[in-house]
Amino acid sequence: MPNNRLEYLTDNDWILISARSSRLSFKPGQEIIKEGARGEAVYVIRKGVASVVLANVGEKKPLAQLGPGDICGDMAYLERGKATASVIAAEEVQADLIPTAELDSLFASFPGLASRFYRSLAVVLARRLRDTSSQLGHELSHSRPITPR
Repeated sequence: MPNNRLEYLTDNDWILISARSSRLSFKPGQEIIKEGARGEAVYVIRKGVASVVLANVGEKKPLAQLGPGDICGDMAYLERGKATASVIAAEEVQADLIPTAELDSLFASFPGLASRFYRSLAVVLARRLRDTSSQLGHELSHSRPITPR
């Protein structure tokens, strides 16, 4: 399972974030994030496993699995846009919902927290890009070459 954890946050950072978040429960098959929905929160998985899936792909094959400590909804947060994938509970999931307005408020009050959050997020995104590039390379190496007509 990939490491999508915010590893540079301190215990005190988590106390501040937890005070602004709410804990939600999701049943297997329930959407945590809907692809195309406006990103108004990030989620941290606390218990259980969730799958990241794309709706516009023929079959809903999971692109990634998320587990305890993993973050999701971060790309929509960064871009202030819409979710690029759905996140669906693969089993019973508990997740902390952190509204983007609350994160922004915390970051304005605690610049060190903002720095550690964004550094952590940069590492998460770099790992995801590396994993995606590796998967794409593997797929391309096993596909038939395209021949010109």
